[in-house]
Amino acid sequence: MGKSTELRIDLKKRIIDLNKSGKSLSKQLQVPRATVQTIVCKYKVHGTVLSPSGRKHKLSPAAERTLVRRVKSQPRTTKKHICQEFEAAGTQVSVSTDRRVFHLHGLRGCRARRKLLLQKRHLKARLKFSADHMDKDFWRKVLWSDKTKMELFGHNAQQYVWRRKAEAFNPKNTKSTVKHGGGSIMLWGCFAANGTSALQRVNGIMKKEDYLQILQNNLKSSARRSGLGRSWVFQQDNDPKHASKVVIEWLNQARIRNLEWPSQSPDLNPFENMWTMLKKQVHVKKP
Repeated sequence: MGKSTELRIDLKKRIIDLNKSGKSLSKQLQVPRATVQTIVCKYKVHGTVLSPSGRKHKLSPAAERTLVRRVKSQPRTTKKHICQEFEAAGTQVSVSTDRRVFHLHGLRGCRARRKLLLQKRHLKARLKFSADHMDKDFWRKVLWSDKTKMELFGHNAQQYVWRRKAEAFNPKNTKSTVKHGGGSIMLWGCFAANGTSALQRVNGIMKKEDYLQILQNNLKSSARRSGLGRSWVFQQDNDPKHASKVVIEWLNQARIRNLEWPSQSPDLNPFENMWTMLKKQVHVKKP
C-alpha cells in the first residue's frame, strides 16, 4: 500500500477549531475519523498542527525527564553507565543521545572543583566570624598585610595569543620558560582603606625572626601613615610564622589588636587583588 497523502495545513487548523467548538468533524469535512483523532491528539501533545521535522527522538519526554532527574541526583554518573542502565531496561540509547538531552537542559560535563573538607566546628567558626564583623566601619580600620613572590618566568607572566590550530609552536606564539631560577623577589606589604603603605623586600627564606623584624620596622609607622588612629586592627593570615610565640608576644606587648581568622577559611584578603594589579603593571615594563 502506498503512503497516504498528508492533509493541508489549513484543513488541519479547521479540524482543531471545530474540535474546540465541540462539533462533529468526520462527516462535515469528509475526513476519516482515525485521521481526525490523530490530528487532535498530536495538537494536544505538541501544541501545533505542523508535522515535526527530522528524525523521531529516541527517548520520550517522560524518559528524558527521568534521565535528567537521575543525573541531577547523582552528578558523578557517567554517560556510559546511563546507557547500560537503559539497555538493561530494554532501550538502546547512545552516548550522543545522552549528551544531547543534557545540553538541552543546560547540563555540561565539568571537572569537580576541589574544596577543603570542612568539619562542623569550621562551619560554626565561619558563621560566628561573619556575624561578629558585619559593621562596615570596622573594616575601614583594618591594616591588611600579605607577602608574595614576583617572578620573571612562571604563571605570573601568563599571556594569550591569536593563532591558528597548527601554529601552536610558532616562536612568535610561544612563551619562554626555565626549569630552575629565572629571577624572582619576595615582597611583604600592607595597606588600609585610605591607601597603600609599606612595601619591603624579603631577602632569602623568611623566618619568624625576619618576619618579626619587618613588623617592628613597618607596622606602627604604616598605621600612622594610613590615618587609622588608635583603635586599628592588624590582619595577617594563619601562616605558622605569623602565629609563632615571639610574634604573638610582640603584638601583645605593643598593644596591637590582631584579627583572628577562623581556621580552614577562604582567602578573602583584598591584598590578593592588589598583588595581581601590581604584577600586571610590572610585566608591562618587561623587566
